[in-house]
Amino acid sequence: MAKPLTDHDRRKQISVRGIAGLGDVAEIKKSFNRHLHFTLVKDRNVATPRDYYFALAHTVRDHLVGRWIRTQQYYYEKDPKRVYYLSLEFYMGRTLQNTMINLGLQNACDEAIYQLGLDLEELEEIEEDAGLGNGGLGRLAACFLDSLATLGLAAYGYGIRYEFGIFNQKISSGWQVEEADDWLRYGNPWEKARPEYMLPVYFYGRVEHTEEGPKWVDTQVVLAMPYDTPVPGYKNNTVNTMRLWSAKAPNDFQLQKFNVGDYIQAVLDRNLAENISRVLYPNDNFFEGKELRLKQEYFVVAATLQDIIRRFKSSKFGCRDPVRTSYESFPDKVAIQLNDTHPALAIPELMRILVDVEKVSWEKAWEITSKTCAYTNHTVLPEALERWPVYMFEKLLPRHLEIIYEINQRHLARIAALYPGDNDRLRRMSLIEEGDPKRINMAHLCVVGSHAVNGVARIHSEIVKSTVFKDFHDVEPEKFQNKTNGITPRRWLLLCNPGLADIIAEKIGEEFMTDLFQLKKLLDYIDNEVFIRDVAKVKQENKQKLAAYLEKEYKVKINPESIFDIQVKRIHEYKRQLLNCLHIITYYNRIKKEPNKKFVPRTIMIGGKAAPGYHMAKMIIKLITSVADVVNKDPVVGDRLKVIFLENYRVSLAEKVIPAADLSEQISTAGTEASGTGNMKFMLNGALTIGTMDGANVEMAEEAGEENLFIFGMRVDDVEAMDHKGYNAQEYYDRLPELRQVMDQIRTGFFSPQKPELFKDIVNMLMNHDRFKVFADYEAYISCQEKVNELYKNPKEWTKKVIRNIAASGKFSSDRTISEYAREIWGVEPSAVKIPPPNEPRD
Repeated sequence: MAKPLTDHDRRKQISVRGIAGLGDVAEIKKSFNRHLHFTLVKDRNVATPRDYYFALAHTVRDHLVGRWIRTQQYYYEKDPKRVYYLSLEFYMGRTLQNTMINLGLQNACDEAIYQLGLDLEELEEIEEDAGLGNGGLGRLAACFLDSLATLGLAAYGYGIRYEFGIFNQKISSGWQVEEADDWLRYGNPWEKARPEYMLPVYFYGRVEHTEEGPKWVDTQVVLAMPYDTPVPGYKNNTVNTMRLWSAKAPNDFQLQKFNVGDYIQAVLDRNLAENISRVLYPNDNFFEGKELRLKQEYFVVAATLQDIIRRFKSSKFGCRDPVRTSYESFPDKVAIQLNDTHPALAIPELMRILVDVEKVSWEKAWEITSKTCAYTNHTVLPEALERWPVYMFEKLLPRHLEIIYEINQRHLARIAALYPGDNDRLRRMSLIEEGDPKRINMAHLCVVGSHAVNGVARIHSEIVKSTVFKDFHDVEPEKFQNKTNGITPRRWLLLCNPGLADIIAEKIGEEFMTDLFQLKKLLDYIDNEVFIRDVAKVKQENKQKLAAYLEKEYKVKINPESIFDIQVKRIHEYKRQLLNCLHIITYYNRIKKEPNKKFVPRTIMIGGKAAPGYHMAKMIIKLITSVADVVNKDPVVGDRLKVIFLENYRVSLAEKVIPAADLSEQISTAGTEASGTGNMKFMLNGALTIGTMDGANVEMAEEAGEENLFIFGMRVDDVEAMDHKGYNAQEYYDRLPELRQVMDQIRTGFFSPQKPELFKDIVNMLMNHDRFKVFADYEAYISCQEKVNELYKNPKEWTKKVIRNIAASGKFSSDRTISEYAREIWGVEPSAVKIPPPNEPRD
């Protein structure tokens, strides 16, 4: 048998990663050495691995710059409609490898770095993740930017340059401990500060009503400094921009203090203004009504809208002086997509600019605003909906409060005309919720102020129309759409799983990278013995690589022949990591009961962060780590069952874990997970899904055939029926002996002998107030897991199901999602035009 290829040799074979021309390799080596010398001021005697990473990053960045400038020039001349994706989160991960892939430079860089006596993978590992997001919502924004550039759309991502992203998670004696993510400590080679575009943002103050109209006066000013990051499309020479704002205090900040001689204190107080962009709020699917968070939301919106309007006024006319004076054409030139309600203030802020500053009539301004804005809803969980106290607006954004009241008044007048005397409907549909305190419902503001509202998977969009926004759907059904989420196949296949990308390209060519529907062609090879063997072999190699990584990082020996059963996502009750836990303990008990029986070996990995203030989520982590302690140390179990909590789950860890998975756990209570996108990543990378009929799982089952997923448990109708009837956990506990044993073990301290009471809150929740009905799906889940074991005993049939899943994953490309947004919401067409590269003269 031929000796296995090294990673270096294997990467050289993969044509989808770009051919390493000799000229390119020489050029890259030269550039690398130049940056080491002139940019980093080091020679090979004193350079550290980090210096080498930076030298390479700068070398690759050099290849972006010409394309970046040329793309922006091209937009300036063509003056297309521009798309602005507003998000408080962009969970980008690492940039180096993605940039090399999208520019077709990976093999040239690999060869150059190899010739310099260095290891590319080692350098890639030095880069910090840009962790400017919590989970799905932030990662979706990142995938969307990749697709927007790949589809040649004139698009911009706008957000906040948090100094500290999502915390780093350490596990200490089984508990989560948070640590600040100082991701900028060594500098960020991918961003370019743009101080010349710095803009003022105003807070506090009061409103004066004058003859010339309302004036917002006595405000405090904070400056918004833009930092631009290039976003390259896949091999099309398009490079779009992600612009993130950082807060700066103005130099005359706290002038009063200077005058009374407290100069030192005045300078120290600049931090108060600059705290706005200090840290990402670490909540996923949970609203925490903090003033600093409201400041962040207004900060990004106010800076972004000024920028959008500046670009609208000056584009095409060859100068920065405002030339377009009419806003008539604004919705034909600008589309603003609100990623959840976090940037909802774009609606009143655009109204404020049009009415107060540009003196447009209210009616005209409202028409422009609603034609421009569109809103994506990401959750139906009530605790996640943003409901800001009116008193906070009164203090922080007094003019916006007036504008929201006016929007509401006109909105309710319209509803009252349609439903005379229906006061309850007016109360339900109001943007203002009465109570103590009165609150502003930001989702209602978004629905009223947008021309399109979408959910993120078919089932979610239906739930949105029939429950959360039912009253609004009754009035304007045409406003509501579905846009099922997607993932970028560049990062989530080519980058993280080159072995799989390679054997696919061998069979069907390389076009699937930009047209993922082509994966359907793999069905022609469903009975091809060689292909089946190759798919299984790639998976085995990925499992071995992950096993080696985990052994190095966690000092646990894992059996690469075992089923890699993986649940990675934020820790939340609705995602039901507890259901997974109950299965782990049940399986453990079965092995202990019949230690001589043959069991299909499993390695169960669970990873994800808990919001620092979410007590139950932190207890769930402690339970998982405690169960792992008992299971992994039990000699009777051996390597038939291992449990690993994956510390500090993040984008760069997902890229290692997902390609090695056999089983993907997507087990939320039906009707709670809006879409999920991890589910799609696992499917594309050759894992089988065990899951409920929730979120995008429904469409995955539809695409691949339900018989090719392990679907179990209640459907949405069953959950609703149970809500009416009442869910009684006790009856499952009484009826199911294995469940009873598991619960008794948790309750009596089998997994916490030092502190038998440790998990009483979890037990109490599961028995007495479990909103997510874990026990109701326990039996179906356990028997579904038995089916998983049965199939795994037949590797060939397992792999055929894997191929059917990969072949059916084309729908879940973010390219498809973005094409739908473009055509059905923004009114723009994706373009296959390849902008000429910088080394070719332009027309």
